[in-house]
Amino acid sequence: MNHEISMEHQGGMAFNGEVNGHSITIDADESFGGSDNGPRPKPLILVALIGCTSMDVVSLLRKMRVDFKSLKVTANGHLTEEHPVYYDKIHLTYYIWGDNLDTTKIEKAVKYSQERYCGVTAMLEKASDITYTIEYL
Repeated sequence: MNHEISMEHQGGMAFNGEVNGHSITIDADESFGGSDNGPRPKPLILVALIGCTSMDVVSLLRKMRVDFKSLKVTANGHLTEEHPVYYDKIHLTYYIWGDNLDTTKIEKAVKYSQERYCGVTAMLEKASDITYTIEYL
């Protein structure tokens, strides 16, 4: 299977593309010639990462019959200073809400996502040190 995505220049530094039938605009801020009409490309990599692992974890927790109220994942990406600028360190924090949470199963689900299932993690860990913590709320 292949994914083919294209972006079309919209003027300035803005580009518009279609992903799975959804329109997305990326742009730069004014200091780089943009108009701030959309997110920057690099932070979208973090969105892809936490989206991938979040879906994995929810799917695994459902299969494990773990009752939870909500899951939120945040990413903190550290950018290098030299060009090409990229995320050399990424830390994920999984926030999970619920009563009587089975922490053993939750930790197993997160570990499976990070080590086995999340393809975005598999790609990014070739260039970045990816770490995570879990917060129970």
